[in-house]
This record gives sequence, structure tokens and C-alpha cells, in this order.
Amino acid sequence: MRWPKLTRRSFLQTAGVATAAGAAIGVLPGCTNPEQETVPEPMVVDENTAISITDKYEEGELDVKELSTWELPLGSVLHEGVGGWIPVTQAGSSASPMVKGCAFSTEDGSFSEVVPNVMGDSHTVVIYDVSCSDEVYAWVELDFLTHAWTLYAARFSSTQGKLDGTATVLWQADANYDPPGFVCSGNSVLWQVMPSLSGEKTKEPSYCYLWKLGDANAQAVVESPGRFAINPSISDDVVVLAPRVRAKEGVFYGVTAYSLDNDLSSIVSQLVLPRSVRPFYATYIGNRFALSIEANYNSGGMFGAMGTYIGPSDGPFVRLAREPSANVAGKDDVFIVKSRASYFVINLRKSTYNILTAANRCVDYGEYPARVGRVNEFLTFATVKDEASGYPAAVVVRSFGL
Repeated sequence: MRWPKLTRRSFLQTAGVATAAGAAIGVLPGCTNPEQETVPEPMVVDENTAISITDKYEEGELDVKELSTWELPLGSVLHEGVGGWIPVTQAGSSASPMVKGCAFSTEDGSFSEVVPNVMGDSHTVVIYDVSCSDEVYAWVELDFLTHAWTLYAARFSSTQGKLDGTATVLWQADANYDPPGFVCSGNSVLWQVMPSLSGEKTKEPSYCYLWKLGDANAQAVVESPGRFAINPSISDDVVVLAPRVRAKEGVFYGVTAYSLDNDLSSIVSQLVLPRSVRPFYATYIGNRFALSIEANYNSGGMFGAMGTYIGPSDGPFVRLAREPSANVAGKDDVFIVKSRASYFVINLRKSTYNILTAANRCVDYGEYPARVGRVNEFLTFATVKDEASGYPAAVVVRSFGL
């Protein structure tokens, strides 16, 4: 086991920053999931083993029903959310602020500016990414000149759609580390810290950290002896990460579902991909992984081909041979996979599929999901054009029941 350095690069000792943003947290010296001693063998099987959805499945009923439609201001970008509030970044009305951190309620369609201004004191600092649950709101501020960044979090009021208390600095780093992939769930924030590919720290391990509202410390919960392949994905009480595994043997990624209920201290399921095959997206729905491969590899068998694969860790899998562009959502036997402007809605029990078309007059790249993993309500957003002028005019949000 290797332990995170207590003298970490991001541990804030500067009183000025801590006063402006609330107390900076520490890190507990431990890792509940360091490099695993026992790791499954890589899943290398014949490339024809996966069932092709477009070749073998028949066209059936559309297994989702549209529930609601909302219209948000142009320039709104929805991010993956798990509660009644969905995190949103919105273009500012001027150069300062360039981006605002917002939230959208699927309960009543209300839209709230949560972080209207950056906490950093430089004119080159912008809000880079946001995430939220119904209890906590987190965001990253990035200096676009130096590439230094800070991750903040604060209690979120689901009744008011506003921050409720002082923000806490969770992490801070310079350009040697990439801005983190992070998610919120309940009262928790999870984030990954990885060395940049072009920095001076490329040989350092990567870590996933967990922090809960009110805690003075974060906990290092998963270590990777290299960069994680994907951002964290939340699906019910499961967190999916893809750390490097079997590091002494080569480059292998373990697509791993961890239990969020016990702070990622146990593994629900794990799928080790063939050597050098890198997942693009991954989540866990029911007892099945839904993972995407964005490139064709010269080896690797079934997972060496581009597409989206759905199945338990030991197979069998079904495959949609389309270039992936977003993570998968679904419930029970129904899975929703983005393909170009629209979505495939796949029913594994019935061996059928149908197409969920994009919003009317949406721009070329179509809709994107704002919920992934296991969902009861699927949510999409798309920039749409004005009927008269043909120019982008608004962002349309649609919800669908499963």
C-alpha cells in the first residue's frame, strides 16, 4: 500500500485564501482501495462474441415516454446530475464573469444562479466545471493563463436553489495536474487528481478522494498507479471508476463499480479490459456494465472494436457499433445510448430497439444526456434554432419516463 503524501501539492496553508473561501480541508493518511492484490484476468474473447444490436435485434416499441419540456437561456450547458437539481454552466452576459455556476430544478422548472462570480481574485479565473446533488454544490475555477485550478464545495439548499453557507476549498493544484473529474451524490463530493500528460509530475500516481459536508478531512479512497481512464460516474449507490491495474504487466484498465454506501471500501464488480484498451465512458446499471470504446484497436478481441457494450463483468455482452459520444442511462432491461443527434433505446429482455429522435430544430450535434446510470427519469438538453432566423435561440430540456 502507498499512502498519499501529507505534504501534498494542494494542501492550502495560505490564510488569505482560507479566509476568503472558508477553511481548507486536510487529507486523511490512508487509502481504502490501494492497488489491488487480486485482480481479475483481462477480458479477452473472440470479437464476434458480442451480439450486434443493429444486426440481431428487431425494431420494437419505444420504451420511454416524454414527460416534460422546458426552455433555458441560450448558452446553458447541463451536466450530469442525480437529484432533483441539475448542475448547469451558463455563459455570462459579459467577459466578467465569463461563466456562471447555475442549477436547474426538474421539479418545477426553476433556474437559479448559484455561483454568479468566481472566488478567485484574478481576472483570468473562470468557472470551468460544476456538479451538484440536492445537498451539496461543487465547482472548479480555472486560471486560463496559468492553468492552475481550485475545487470548491458548499452546502446547497434544495428549497431555494442557492448555496447555504461558506464554500470550502477541497483541492488546489497547478498546471502539473489536470482539472479534476468530480461528481456529487447526497452529501458527498468525489474527485480525481491526476498528473498532466505534459507536466513535471507524470510519474506520480492518481487518487480519487471523498469528502462529506462538515468533515474537516477528505479521504483518499482509490489509488491508480497511473491516470484514471474515465471521470467518476454515479449510478444509484455505485461509483464507477477505471483505475490502472496489473501495472507490472503493462497498461490495463479495470472498469470498477465501488459501493458508495461504505465509502468505496468494497468492490461490487470489476471488468479488466485487454492490454492498452482504454474505456471512454462507463457506468453500472443493475448488474450490468455499460461501457464505451471510442477507437478500433489492432488487438483486444471483442473490446478492441469501437462501440458501446452492455453486460455483466463475465459476459455475455451486446454491442452497439456506433461511435460513442456520451455515457449510458437506463433502468432494468432498458438502456439509452446516444448516437449522433438521437438515441438508441434498447430493450435487452425483448431483444428490440427503437430511436428516440432529437428535439425539433436542434443543432447538428443533437441532444446530450443530463442523467446517466440507473434513472427513473431520463433527461436531455439540446441547443435549438429559431424557426424564422435559423440561428441558435435557446436550450430545450426534455424529460422521459422509463
